[in-house]
Amino acid sequence: MRVEIWSDVICPWCYIGKRHFEKALEGFDHRDRVEVVHRSFQLDPSFPAGETVDVADMLAEKYGMTRERAVEMNRQMEQRAAGVGLEYRLEGGRAGNTADAHRLIHLGAERGVQDAVVEALFKAHFTDRRSVFDHDSLVEVVAEAGLDEAEAREVLASDRFASDVDAEQRAARDIGATGVPFFVIDRRYGVSGAQPTETFAQVLDKAWAEANPALTTVGDDAATCTDDACAVPADDPSPR
Repeated sequence: MRVEIWSDVICPWCYIGKRHFEKALEGFDHRDRVEVVHRSFQLDPSFPAGETVDVADMLAEKYGMTRERAVEMNRQMEQRAAGVGLEYRLEGGRAGNTADAHRLIHLGAERGVQDAVVEALFKAHFTDRRSVFDHDSLVEVVAEAGLDEAEAREVLASDRFASDVDAEQRAARDIGATGVPFFVIDRRYGVSGAQPTETFAQVLDKAWAEANPALTTVGDDAATCTDDACAVPADDPSPR
């Protein structure tokens, strides 16, 4: 079974949603047969590359609130994150274009360390207050997650994976994902948002049951053989 997760590395709900899903997957009986694939989604792909903005200022402008209210919203988000074991340090946080981070996530997929790269980028941005926009910082972060530093720099110096990032952004729109996180299970079920662990567990069970229906058995055990003996009906005249 394949689970695709559309997210952005600067989306606070995405990191929380990742934890909820991972907890559900831990308790899933068939977790060793689940393939998890991370897909690219930029919250603002039009944001100028190389520029960043204060998150509280951005929220205040976007939602028409005071900066003080935006700061309070970030504090509340820190508390929600703590509830799933994550440490968010949002004061003074920056937002910017994440295309380069997503391109490195694609490199991580090619090298078999995609989830580690995603986890490292989330932690860098929300916990460690490290830039996920600056190339030098990005290279350091993904190298710690298992990518080759020189190859990561080569990717950032080129347009490699740019078309893949754009294609996955379009795919998100095509399947009806208007925000992230967005989880798609076997292209049959979509889960929008950082839903509770129980919701993910229910969807995993339902999707698995539909893809692997239980065998319906007709008849009884009256005329069967087991490892120990053969059952013969009392009215059966055949020799034993």
